[in-house]
Amino acid sequence: MKILTGNDLKSGAVIWWTGHDWSLHVEDAVNVGERADEIARREEAARRVNAPYAIDAELRDGRVRPAHIKDRIRALGPTVRPDLTLKPADPEARHWVI
Repeated sequence: MKILTGNDLKSGAVIWWTGHDWSLHVEDAVNVGERADEIARREEAARRVNAPYAIDAELRDGRVRPAHIKDRIRALGPTVRPDLTLKPADPEARHWVI
């Protein structure tokens, strides 16, 4: 499974492609498969995202989870200041082993 991520142009926040828009929550991401580069180019050209790229992800208990630790940290926020982390819409995200 491939999902698309990048950064919001205004805030710099990590965002995830939902199939029609961008979301702050990784669990809203959809599988882009072989269309990743096409979508990334289109969205960057339209100035809706900065530096988009595809990452490997997996479905775990029906929820999207980045496969690599770097992207899990990007999805949830800093690991040293819990008060600064993104409060995910997925309540099970707090059980991820980073």
